[in-house]
Amino acid sequence: MGLIELDDVRKSFGDLTVLDGVSLSIPEGRTTAVIGPSGTGKSVLLKHIVGLVRPDSGSVRCFGVDMATASEAEVYAVRRRMGMLFQDGALFDSMTVGENVGFPLRHHARDLRAPERRDRVEEKLALVGMAGMQDRDTASLSGGQRKRVGLARAIIMEPEVVLFDEPNSGLDPMTSDAIDQLILDMKQALGITFIVISHDIVGTVRVADHIAMLHEGRLVASGPTEAVLRSPVPIVRRFLGRNLELPATDTEVARLPSAR
Repeated sequence: MGLIELDDVRKSFGDLTVLDGVSLSIPEGRTTAVIGPSGTGKSVLLKHIVGLVRPDSGSVRCFGVDMATASEAEVYAVRRRMGMLFQDGALFDSMTVGENVGFPLRHHARDLRAPERRDRVEEKLALVGMAGMQDRDTASLSGGQRKRVGLARAIIMEPEVVLFDEPNSGLDPMTSDAIDQLILDMKQALGITFIVISHDIVGTVRVADHIAMLHEGRLVASGPTEAVLRSPVPIVRRFLGRNLELPATDTEVARLPSAR
């Protein structure tokens, strides 16, 4: 059983079916990437996990709580165990870097005194390579810096799960590589379960322990990264093959003379 379990999840908006019987297990302490063409249900799946959307049928269990039937109080308790890095960082430009990172503490850890909050903010900023930047104007940050500050805020409450919505979106290749390395470093340092939605296939393969691919609302591949890269499913190979040189499938390897 994974830390998060989706079982036969179906969701439609009017006549549009977005998720069509998706069953997926998210393992604890690993990085799972959710990939697929635009409009195939990736963001909607993420919203199910955090309880922003409830399925028409099926179950979404997070930490043993079924988000499909949970009360608002139960959903809120689950969300407090999660952090979220939004696509654009979702920072408040009217606040300093430190005020942005410490924003969740002001609302969910009110027992912390101001010096303690500042120390924790500095600790998280150091983890993401932004030490000493607490008093910096947020509006002056580069795209990569905004992502780092967003990640510091996502981990400020020391969550068990962090969800990333397109962490490389809008970044140049060098900055994108730096964010990928940061995700790898964070997993090693904190042991957090990461769920990443991404269009950056090369970066996804680099950071992900597991990959799940959606196509037209259905799960067409799921498993350890190396296994998905060897998937014989045509749509999976076409999608991944646009950006990667894929290894041979297990069936193709078995046909080689040296494998006989």
